[in-house]
Amino acid sequence: MEKIKILSVNVSEKKGTIKLPVDKITLKKEGIKGDAHAGMWHRQVSLLGKESLDKMKPTIGRELAFGEFAENITTEGFLLYHMKPFDRLVSGNTLLEVTQIGKKCHGNNCTIFKETGECVMPKEGIFCRVIEGGELRAGDILEYHPKIMKIHIITLSDRASKGIYEDKSGPLLKNLSEEFFSGIGRKAVIENSIIPDDEAQLKALLQLSIDNNVDIIFTTGGTGIGPRDITPDVIKSLLDKEIPGIMEMIRVKYGMQFPNALISRSIAGVARKTLIYALPGNPKAVKEYSDEIFKTVEHSFRMLYNIDEH
Repeated sequence: MEKIKILSVNVSEKKGTIKLPVDKITLKKEGIKGDAHAGMWHRQVSLLGKESLDKMKPTIGRELAFGEFAENITTEGFLLYHMKPFDRLVSGNTLLEVTQIGKKCHGNNCTIFKETGECVMPKEGIFCRVIEGGELRAGDILEYHPKIMKIHIITLSDRASKGIYEDKSGPLLKNLSEEFFSGIGRKAVIENSIIPDDEAQLKALLQLSIDNNVDIIFTTGGTGIGPRDITPDVIKSLLDKEIPGIMEMIRVKYGMQFPNALISRSIAGVARKTLIYALPGNPKAVKEYSDEIFKTVEHSFRMLYNIDEH
C-alpha cells in the first residue's frame, strides 16, 4: 500500500485563481467547505504532487508556492497522475475517489496561466470527489488504494460442465480480459465458472455476482435459438438497462461476411453497477465480441458512476 504525504491544503473563493494554504480543510459531501470548486459534481477536490511542481521549476525559473496551480492538496511521495479513475485515497475516516486525471487548460483565460506562464494541472493534476468527509491537514498521510476490477466469466455448456469436452471460450476470455486491463494499467481479479444450460443455476450465479458488486460479468454460450439456449433471456430479466448498440453493431459487422452471426441473440446491459455481456460460445466469436466490448468499458463505467467527461 502506497502512502502519500500531504504537504499543504489550499483553498480559494473563486475558480481560475491560485489557492492559498490554510491550517486545515473540511471535506463534506459537496466538497471542501469554503472552496470555489465545491459542488455536486465529480471534480470537488484537486491534488498535485510536489514531484510535478519540481518539474516546472526550470521552466518557470523560480520557486513555486503550494496552491499556485489551484490544487487543493499538495502531496509528496507518489506520481499522482499514474492513478486511474475509481482509485481511492484514505486518511482516517476521510475517503476520496479519483474521478479524473488532468483537465482542459483554458490558457490565456486562466488567471493561473497568466501569472505562471505555464500550467501542470492539465496533465499531472488529479481530481476527486468526497465519498466520506472529514478534515485534512499538512502532515497527514493518504493511503492509496487502486481500484481492482472484479470480473466473473460464466460458461454455459451442458457437455463442458460434465467434462465431456474442454471449455475453451472461458479461459480465452480470461486471457483477453487480463491482457486488456493490464494494458490500460488496471488490476483485475477474474473468476471462471462452468455450469449447464440451466436457467435456475444461471440466474442464481448472476444474482450472487451482482450482490457481490462484481464489475463485469461475461457469459459464453447459450445465445442461439436452440431449445437449451436461455442465456439472453435470463440476463434480460435481471437488467436495469439494456445496452443494445454494442451487440447490434457486432452482429451487423460480422453478419455481412458470415450470415450465421445474425442468428446470435447476444445481449449487453447493466444491473445496478455491474456490466453484463452475453457472448457466443465459439472461441473465434469470443475474440471478435470482446475486441469491440473492451473499447466501451472505460466510458461505460464513467457513465455508471456519474462522471461527466464533457
